[in-house]
Amino acid sequence: MPLPRLMRAVRNVDNTGPAGLQVTEVPVPAPAADQALVEVHCAGVTFPDVLQTRGDYQLRIPLPFTIGCEFAGVVVAAGPDAGVVPGQRVAAIGASGAFAEYALVGHKQVLPLPDELSFEDAAALPMNVLTADFALAHRGGLRAGETVLVHGAAGGLGTALVQRAKLVSARVIAVVSSDERATVARAAGADETIAPDGFLEAVRALTGGRGVDVVADPVGGDRFTDSLRSLATDGRLLVLGFTGRSIPTVKVNRLLLTNTAVIGVAWGGLMATGAISPRDQWESLGDAVGTGAFRPPATTVHALADTPTAVASLDDRSAVGKLIIRMRED
Repeated sequence: MPLPRLMRAVRNVDNTGPAGLQVTEVPVPAPAADQALVEVHCAGVTFPDVLQTRGDYQLRIPLPFTIGCEFAGVVVAAGPDAGVVPGQRVAAIGASGAFAEYALVGHKQVLPLPDELSFEDAAALPMNVLTADFALAHRGGLRAGETVLVHGAAGGLGTALVQRAKLVSARVIAVVSSDERATVARAAGADETIAPDGFLEAVRALTGGRGVDVVADPVGGDRFTDSLRSLATDGRLLVLGFTGRSIPTVKVNRLLLTNTAVIGVAWGGLMATGAISPRDQWESLGDAVGTGAFRPPATTVHALADTPTAVASLDDRSAVGKLIIRMRED
């Protein structure tokens, strides 16, 4: 069957936030030699999507453009160097373009799917799983038996951080803001859950005053100082983002006195420049994805037309778990 000439897509036209997104028709793109064109079945909503609606993301894309960073579907056309073939089930990651009926992806960003993984789960995993892997394994050097404190542990990235830590038999203390979110974090594998208010005292009680070896922090804001204080000697604080809306500062004398480190985790920036290959990283995780070691939290599925509402719910932090945009039925 020939491809249609036009497709529906969610476009950022004016950097005015989620409410300004428009669902419109645009031409179906054609793949270059190292690209595949994928019929998108499901796409995952991520925090970079929120930032892109206001032009605040570190990777600036000229207006107008189709937003969305991760998706899953079936290859319908592929260049000779794409590394996949038509008919193949894949997930993918890119700087933009996921919230559309068809999307282009380069050979380093296309991820072959195990048969066990549905399109819905596949669209919910790549960015969070690969960010968590890069953060804990590559930047944090997490080792078996260490203790990890995970902020925002009930979200998509938070649950992936919990699951990646459990792959090496680390102990996980999850910071969550409600009983509902505590249930999500425990289902992902967290050993203990604590509230944001007073988390430093809770960490000290749970660790016998020693502190944790690693803090994984996608929140930032006013939690940052107490996150530093919660570290044990030789501890590492991983900076994954600022969903708390404010960017904290650090007094480096504390790092000197406690032999601790603050480590930036900019996986997305490295992926965009080609410095890392998401496909190689995905394949290095072996059977962990296919066997269920990584699973997204409970998902909320929206139709393509409802994408602005879905992105807004992530923006105002009312969303729980992972948000999915369904383009078509599996």
